Amino acid sequence: MSSTDEEDVGNLVVIVIDVNPVWWGKRSHHKQQKDVLAISQCMDSVMVFVNSHLMMDRRNKVALIASHTNESRFLYPKKTSDLLDDVDDQREQDEMNSDGKYEVFASINDAVMEELKNLVDEIGEKIKSRILVLKAADDSASQYMNFMNVTFTAQKQNIPIDACILDKDSSLLQQACDITGGKYLKVLTTTGLLQYLLWVYLPSPSLRESLVLPPAIHVDYRAACFCHRTLIDVGYVCSVCLSIFCTYSPICSTCHTAFKIKGAPSKMKRKKKSSAVTSIT
Repeated sequence: MSSTDEEDVGNLVVIVIDVNPVWWGKRSHHKQQKDVLAISQCMDSVMVFVNSHLMMDRRNKVALIASHTNESRFLYPKKTSDLLDDVDDQREQDEMNSDGKYEVFASINDAVMEELKNLVDEIGEKIKSRILVLKAADDSASQYMNFMNVTFTAQKQNIPIDACILDKDSSLLQQACDITGGKYLKVLTTTGLLQYLLWVYLPSPSLRESLVLPPAIHVDYRAACFCHRTLIDVGYVCSVCLSIFCTYSPICSTCHTAFKIKGAPSKMKRKKKSSAVTSIT
């Protein structure tokens, strides 16, 4: 595909927002600090970024995912069941319209025809995708293997992973950005989040080569052990689930596999050969 063809397609940005209440709650207790970013301010900046992305091209699309401590949820687009619930909530009011027309049928007909029109218009349409992660909390070493599987899948699908870090550096996202060709940036001041989003992450990856952006950082490719959550240079790897440990354990704490350790080979005792000693006088 030529550069002209690459620019003549839509762009999908999937934004993953870290809403860990531990980190955001800690931020709310330090209101005396000048450089404090509340989650409401973060979402305001994200929405301005989303609107700017959609305004750049009518074919651009966006999806927002909130990452919580125990689940992840799509903030946009809404699930089909939620949309159906909205229709049910409007049904009684629609039925009371004075024009004598059953508005539920009309709304369904309009929706079907609109989607059919969109389908016909979008046949053969191509779209490029990328992922933007806004991260605040610390890394979770227990998710290392799942995260790396996602990273290699994104690399295979040519989907860049960008990372905007609000607090401590993330070695996992450093590796993901470097592997997929994305942009990793730890913001210097969280109150300027919107400026960083519009400056670094609004341009598509194909346009970034023409811009003056922050230089690439040194990527720490050390893995975090599953036992103490610390980065290690040399460790032990489970042959079943590939969990990493800094100290030896006969049982993997992740998949509970018991390892069979072969002892050192026993030394074979050589048989003494009987020999006759002859004295020479």
